[in-house]
Amino acid sequence: MKKIKVCHIITMLELGGAQQNTLYTLSHLNREKFAPVLITGKGGILDSEAAAMPGVETHFIRHLIRPTCPLRDIAGFFTILWLLIKIRPDIVHTHSSKAGILGRWAAYFAGVPFIVHTFHGFGFHDFQWAPVKYLYICIEWLTAKISGALIVVSTDNIVKALRHGVGRREQYCVIRSGIDVEKYKKKAGNRAEKRKELGIPADKKLIATIGPFKPQKNLEDFIAVAEMVNARRPDTAFLIIGDGAGRPRLELLIGSMERPGTVKLPGWRRDVSEILAATDIFAMTSLWEGLPRSILEAMSAGLPVVANAVDGVREIVKDGETGFLITPRDTKAMAEKLIELATNTERATAMGEKGRLQISREFDIAFMVEQQERLYLTKTPI
Repeated sequence: MKKIKVCHIITMLELGGAQQNTLYTLSHLNREKFAPVLITGKGGILDSEAAAMPGVETHFIRHLIRPTCPLRDIAGFFTILWLLIKIRPDIVHTHSSKAGILGRWAAYFAGVPFIVHTFHGFGFHDFQWAPVKYLYICIEWLTAKISGALIVVSTDNIVKALRHGVGRREQYCVIRSGIDVEKYKKKAGNRAEKRKELGIPADKKLIATIGPFKPQKNLEDFIAVAEMVNARRPDTAFLIIGDGAGRPRLELLIGSMERPGTVKLPGWRRDVSEILAATDIFAMTSLWEGLPRSILEAMSAGLPVVANAVDGVREIVKDGETGFLITPRDTKAMAEKLIELATNTERATAMGEKGRLQISREFDIAFMVEQQERLYLTKTPI
């Protein structure tokens, strides 16, 4: 049987959920049915991992970059178009905003039979300047017209997209952003040793977050919350796992704190499951999200979650049951809930356990690949 050639296109291979899930999909597609191809920009932390994937045809494009740059974006579009004409895939599956637009239009002009896009989150949001927001909505509205299927990671994303006129309901299907559920439920590693490695005293309540240092994650608020909590509960410590261009700004804010050592920035880590096993509470200050993989990981590890009530977060964090949902920018409310959980260990443990039970096969990364394969074979949203 002729294999179906599936080409995934993503802007950059940073150490994020969308990127990790894309590489997992490419490396785990059924090789008897599919021939996987990857097109991505150069310079991501996962580039070497992508290049080493056996059986995956990989192409790095230097003009495919995250910031908007008209000349390089045009060059990136024509490079993708040329590659797709050469590769002749049966399916193109795009991820992330930039690659989602350039890749789908290149696929359309290359005559690719079936075009799929995954919204891991939208390029438009309520914290943008209105003209920019509606420009992005118009671009997504137009590009949805050439898309065969639109994957979202939460049902809230479908509501949001249709409210803005992006696509038709029959184009959409929900495929969760998967994680290795069992890996995080095992509570891997030695808690005391991991804390010692991170410089976190054994008697401190550790509150962690995960994410790239960019505006979406709103980590300035996380630092402000950390200062408020620590002022009343000096037995707390905070960890931000991640990195990015915003590091100097965050280091400046941490340095201006009364107790600068309260918040640590260990950078990107490959031992997230072990760090979460050494953590007591997970917090997230994002201003918009699709379905944050880090919250799924934290809940699988049995941690209560305090997070801003945005997009897909509202679907997985049950307010008052598995954690607390906070209005974005309300740092005082977030600090209060974190203090409550740090003080009431019994309640925090109960919330964490309830959250752990909630993360089922629906969120497992292997099931995510199965659902994508079904979509590729039927070319019909599930």
